Amino acid sequence: MPKRVLTGLIVSDKGDKTVVVNVERKVKHPLYGKIIRRSKKYHAHDEANEYKAGETVRIEEIAPLSKLKTWKVIERVNTHATPDRVDVDA
Repeated sequence: MPKRVLTGLIVSDKGDKTVVVNVERKVKHPLYGKIIRRSKKYHAHDEANEYKAGETVRIEEIAPLSKLKTWKVIERVNTHATPDRVDVDA
C-alpha cells in the first residue's frame, strides 16, 4: 500500500527532532454545499532539526516512532519561487 503524502505549514519547531505541521484541506459542506476549510496538525520527524516554523513542507506517513509521531518530513516546498526572467521585445 502506498504511503500517504501531505503538504502543510510548520507551526512549531520547539521539540527536539520534531515539527508540528498544519495541513489544510477544503471540503464541501454536506447540506449547504459551501466550500469550507478543515485543518489538522501532525507531529512529524525532523532528524537534523533543519526545518523552521513558517516553512511549507511535504510529509510522508511512516511506522510509529512515538505516541504522536507517525509522519516524517520529506522535503521543503518552495512557495516563494520566482519565475524565470522573460525578455519581451518592445
